Amino acid sequence: MPGVDRIGVNAADQLSLTLDQAIEMALKNNNDIDASRNDVKIAEFGLNGARGIYDPLFNSQTFYESRTTPTASTIGGAVNGSVTQKQFFNDLGITGFVPKYGGSYDVIFNQSRTNTSNRNATLNPQFPTSVIATFNQPLWRNRSIDNNRRTIEIAKKNVNLTDVQLQVKAMDVIAGVEVAYWNLVFALRLLQVETETLKQARDQLDSNKRLVEKGILAPIELVASNSQISNYEQALYSAQEAVTRAENTLKTLVLADRTVAEWSPLTPVTPSEIAVPQIGIDVAMAEALKNRPEIAQLEISSEINKIDQQYFTNQTKPQIDIVSSYTSTGLAGTPNLLSSGGATVPENLQGGYFNSLGNLLQQDYPTYRVGVQIALPWGNRAAKANLGRSRVEADRIANTRAQVEQVIQAEVRNALQALRSSEGRMESATAARILAEELYASEQRLFRGGTTTFYLVTQRQTELSRSRNLELLARTNLNNAISEFQRATGTTLSANNVTVTR
Repeated sequence: MPGVDRIGVNAADQLSLTLDQAIEMALKNNNDIDASRNDVKIAEFGLNGARGIYDPLFNSQTFYESRTTPTASTIGGAVNGSVTQKQFFNDLGITGFVPKYGGSYDVIFNQSRTNTSNRNATLNPQFPTSVIATFNQPLWRNRSIDNNRRTIEIAKKNVNLTDVQLQVKAMDVIAGVEVAYWNLVFALRLLQVETETLKQARDQLDSNKRLVEKGILAPIELVASNSQISNYEQALYSAQEAVTRAENTLKTLVLADRTVAEWSPLTPVTPSEIAVPQIGIDVAMAEALKNRPEIAQLEISSEINKIDQQYFTNQTKPQIDIVSSYTSTGLAGTPNLLSSGGATVPENLQGGYFNSLGNLLQQDYPTYRVGVQIALPWGNRAAKANLGRSRVEADRIANTRAQVEQVIQAEVRNALQALRSSEGRMESATAARILAEELYASEQRLFRGGTTTFYLVTQRQTELSRSRNLELLARTNLNNAISEFQRATGTTLSANNVTVTR
């Protein structure tokens, strides 16, 4: 028999592999899946970044300043023609946006210590403090939606979009693995058929030799037997090459790299007789429209477009905002004994820094402000153009969806027809193989009885080998048709118990 060794593999080191295991390995090791996972992570970071607009911003500044100002008037409290003021200043602030209704706030606390050479100052040093709180609330434009909320909502949709894109990659990987797996099953079984056929031909040659020795068969029939064996050996070598190619194709799909230990002979162990879906075109089409990721992608694009339309519609409105602020001031210091004004300093203003804070907290010196701010852009053509563009984009998405649904319908019809045709061919091929086996066995009995020729025996054997090959091919085509039908109806993931989770 011809050698069965194959390049780069050790036949003694077999690795049993189910289809589920192959799919799991492919999803784990596929570079495109890894890239899609990274896209999902990037989209999630984008969403977190968009939400970060509502993180409060804390700010502070501290400085020391010494300022000398020339003064020509004694009213200015000058000493030797100038006034020198030294100040140590610090402020603490927080600013940010409100998640609802588009408001914004700003709160700042100021504190300082001031020394001056001004003779008219009644407190020296003095410790002024203040708290200033402002709040702006849109009443029309930016109230129901603003750019911050629009960005967050679009970022949410982008996360969903990358999830769908990951599903697409997973479905493509699974479909590719299924085809490669069943092709390897076909190649291995074809090799078995060719090996068995060659063995039968060699057994027939041995039988013919005995008949020639007895004078029952002409010696020329041995030449015919050897010729037939040579033809079967060629088919065996071709089948052996097909096994190697099919096996390496599957390995490149399921293995991480060329250094892993699984680069050994693969033995598929999943039964090839899998259940054929028995559903009609209406159910299949409904499943496709519900499950196909292309539809989900278009739905997400449509939702993003609705967010844009809502935002740009809002931007065409006039801007009317309530602007409010509240200020509380505190002050305290040491009475200036050198003051030339002679004014009496109130007792509550005398003291140090903490006295100033006390005045601030008691809110003895408040300032309130409430107003309305109106902005009416003349024409507002930019907002109107953006709104018009988003509406046209909605029409384009609707047109694209109609085209995609039409393509999906054609694919589902083609896949269902291929499934039914492959199922019919499988039944016919099985029946043909059974009949070919009966004909070959009958022809052998006739040949041993001397009522037929060796030529007819070899012809029946060739027909049997061909029938077996066609049956294997029909089974492989049927399994691949099932895989294509699952892809067309969008059920590849559920049919293989695969769930895409974030």
